[in-house]
Amino acid sequence: MDSIKIKETCLYVTDLAQTKAFYNGLLKFKVIGEVPGRHIFFRVGSSVLLCFIAAVSRKPGSLPPHFGSGQLHLAFEVSKEQYHKTKAEVEQNGIQLEQEYDWGGGFLSFYFRDPDLHLLEVVMEGMWERGKE
Repeated sequence: MDSIKIKETCLYVTDLAQTKAFYNGLLKFKVIGEVPGRHIFFRVGSSVLLCFIAAVSRKPGSLPPHFGSGQLHLAFEVSKEQYHKTKAEVEQNGIQLEQEYDWGGGFLSFYFRDPDLHLLEVVMEGMWERGKE
């Protein structure tokens, strides 16, 4: 199963308009699917970020029900060369950084929140590949 990759990640949100304003308007992620009152999907590199209204997606339908709650976490990856530029762009968009962390070995990441208080992180490329056999 070494060839398996995560293709999509899902967050549960309360307001699709504010979710779109944040992820598309501020972070510039391209909208690739949208059903008013149900979900909005964004392209993030080669992956997809799915944002659902939990109360709607938990109802049985053509797909199995799913939902979640709480302050979830996900991380985005950028090259070491783009890290400081990405951090500056996030701050210039009025998004407050919560913390920057030095993971050692020249790897940094920074944390911020979306409108639903999910914890988002931007990590330097290669951080998770350290020590890989």
